[in-house]
Amino acid sequence: MSVLEQAILTWIHLVAAAIWVGGSLFIGIVFSPLLKTMSNSLEERIQIMIRVGRRFNKIAVPSLIILMVTGLYSSHVLLSKPELLIATSYGIFLIVKILLVIALVITYAVHVRVIRKDIEEKILSKQMSELQIQKLRKKIIILGEITVVLSLAILFFASLLDAGV
Repeated sequence: MSVLEQAILTWIHLVAAAIWVGGSLFIGIVFSPLLKTMSNSLEERIQIMIRVGRRFNKIAVPSLIILMVTGLYSSHVLLSKPELLIATSYGIFLIVKILLVIALVITYAVHVRVIRKDIEEKILSKQMSELQIQKLRKKIIILGEITVVLSLAILFFASLLDAGV
């Protein structure tokens, strides 16, 4: 792969990471707290958050897929020689990063499953009690926080790999 091709691949990977991590941080640090000032109704806040999440998913999921594909492609040489994965610090960090990505994908899938369409319809049709909505909100927050922490950890390992540690 030429230097220019590597630069373009890295750029695509970084743009996808900016969308995924930046969007997640924005929702958790800016939007979610701001939402509390927009409405006193927990039900209404959850509805808005679900709509924003669905909209974000339209760019977040493709970004996550691009991240995984470009990451795997960038590391294909090392992955094609499994002995290097355990013989070098780069390989060990790559294994840790891959495991973190797997954990991220699982957490994200659970997060999406928790706020599936039928749950949204139950909220809209007022079929969920305040207690059920509070429990749902707590699950959404915890899964969102885990997703952000895993994403930041993955970025840290990416920077270690980039530094050649």
